[in-house]
Amino acid sequence: MEVLNNYQRKKLDESNDEEFYSDPKFVYHLDANFRQALSDLYEKEIDNYSTVLDLMSSWDSYLPKRKKYKKVIGHGLNKQELEKNKIFDSYWIQNFNLNQQIPLDKESIDYCLMVAAWQYLQYPENLTKEIARILSRQGKFIIAFSNRAFWHKAPNVWTSSTEEDRVKYVRKVLISNGFNEPKIIKKFSEPALNIFNFLNKDPFYCLIATKE
Repeated sequence: MEVLNNYQRKKLDESNDEEFYSDPKFVYHLDANFRQALSDLYEKEIDNYSTVLDLMSSWDSYLPKRKKYKKVIGHGLNKQELEKNKIFDSYWIQNFNLNQQIPLDKESIDYCLMVAAWQYLQYPENLTKEIARILSRQGKFIIAFSNRAFWHKAPNVWTSSTEEDRVKYVRKVLISNGFNEPKIIKKFSEPALNIFNFLNKDPFYCLIATKE
C-alpha cells in the first residue's frame, strides 16, 4: 500500500545516488553513544547462528563481535566501503531508488538491518514488501536512525518532518506493507551535569517489526 505522494518522494538533488556515493566515506556518521546503543540492542535482539542482512550499509555494521552468525550479507552503493566491512560473508550493490527488488530467496533472512538509511528511500513501500518476503516467519526488521542526513539526498517527506513525525512515517509504511505494530525505542541526550558534558548526543530512534 502506497503511503507517499509524488511530492513527498522528490528530493533536492535528483541526480543518480550512485554518483554521490562513488567515493568511499570511511567516517562515522553517528556518534559513539548512538553506535554503542545500537550494538547493545543487536546483542539483545539477534540470536546466535542467524542469517543477517545489513541493507544500505557501509564499512561498519555495528554488529557485536562476540555473536556467532550463520551468515552476514551486506548491501550498499560503494564497493570499497563494503569490501572493508570484514563481517560480511558476501555483499551486492544496488540502488533501491531505481529498483526495489531484493535478489534473495523467500524467507531466507532472520534479521534485516537498516541504519541511518531509511531517510534516503523514495519508494519505501515497495522495499518494505520485499523485506517482508525475504524475512523468515520469526524474522525481525530493525530500523535505526538519528537526526542526521545528507539533506539534499533525502526526500521531502523526511526533510519537512519533525523527528516524531519521522517515527510515525516509518511505522505507517511498516504496518501498511506486511508488518505488525513495531516496537519503538527512543533515547535522547541526557542533561549536562558539568561543563565537560555539554555536547548534545545523537538521538537514537529504532523500530523493530515482525511480519504479519
